[in-house]
Amino acid sequence: MAALIYASRADDCPYEVALVTGDNPEAPGLDLAEAEGVQVVRMPAPAKDKSQYFKALQTVLEDHSIDLVALAGFMRILPDDFVARWEGRMVNIHPSLLPKHKGLKTHHACLAAGETVRGGTVHLVTPDLDSGEILGQVEVAVLPSDTPETLADRVLIAEHQLYPHVVSQYLSRTRDFDWITNKVGELALTLPKTHYQTSHGSPGWKVGTQSSSKFFAIMWNRHHGEESIGILVKCSGQDEMAQLIDADPDIYFRPAYYGPSDWVGITLDRPSVDWDHVADRLAQSWELVAPRRLLEAGGR
Repeated sequence: MAALIYASRADDCPYEVALVTGDNPEAPGLDLAEAEGVQVVRMPAPAKDKSQYFKALQTVLEDHSIDLVALAGFMRILPDDFVARWEGRMVNIHPSLLPKHKGLKTHHACLAAGETVRGGTVHLVTPDLDSGEILGQVEVAVLPSDTPETLADRVLIAEHQLYPHVVSQYLSRTRDFDWITNKVGELALTLPKTHYQTSHGSPGWKVGTQSSSKFFAIMWNRHHGEESIGILVKCSGQDEMAQLIDADPDIYFRPAYYGPSDWVGITLDRPSVDWDHVADRLAQSWELVAPRRLLEAGGR
């Protein structure tokens, strides 16, 4: 936790620590966070019915508009419904080179196996213990004289370097044009009879044959003085465009030059993008421009 706080003070760090909480209101880490000027919520320790604790924790996280949860020594098993709410937005650090040595007493297991390399792993949190996508790892040599305690101390030093670095990388991807483009492409190419093609140098996706096709999605990379990275999709007309922008101005925008042709923009370089929503808009755009014969044949 301290490593994440101190790393956040670097000028180029893409995150800020907005809140520290936990399952022990007397934890020394909360005192440290308060001393460093970080918002702290001292939640009561979970009672026998732990579901009430996680409901309260969810409320606390929502009230503070948290985008990413970074677990740091939180040793409780998380309920599946809680994990599902934070899918792709909760990370953990584990003192082993996963998938090796999941769970507890990892240093004992490493030494018992006679391994010469140890390390730490940052991974996404899923319902399966220590099994989420690996985001980054660091290796630590095992010395002949190591005990579980000495090895743990050295791995901890490496973890303090790894965790802020990986969290920064993971959050920065949401503002990386290439990463966003690949994510959109994965969704666009699941639709029938689609292919990739650039439009005036911008990545785009068309429906139809190579010789006769229409664009249904075009990437937008801070064009015409705007700051956003997004995707342009077709809408049914100017009325729908106005309704979308009025209802969600942080998500939708009217793109210069494309707007009069019923293209609406969806901002994608922002936290907590709902990619299911983006997929739905891509599908609607696809249906608006797809050849009639393709729609009559069953469409998507």
